[in-house]
Amino acid sequence: MTFSESIQICFKKYTDFKGRASKSEYWWWVLFVFMISVVGQMIGDLAGVLVTIPTLLPCLAVTARRLHDTDRSGWWQLIALIPLIGWAVMIYLCVQPSTSEHRLG
Repeated sequence: MTFSESIQICFKKYTDFKGRASKSEYWWWVLFVFMISVVGQMIGDLAGVLVTIPTLLPCLAVTARRLHDTDRSGWWQLIALIPLIGWAVMIYLCVQPSTSEHRLG
């Protein structure tokens, strides 16, 4: 999956918390959000907020789909609320390979 395909899919499925997201779809989306957030913050705090608001729901949805792809519930995202350790656990969960069931069928 390419960078632009990932962005299109994530905006198209911005409220779809069911299904699966490949590693490439998820990580291209993370890169996109990171880049526009950096640009928004460089412009100013208000611009940073205006970038964050429209990307929040798609971020939650694609992360839930990525967790589903590793056979975990999307509710595992809540672990990110634990300071420091939560983010490390989320990164670990999101870099896991897709389940063999999905790859074969």
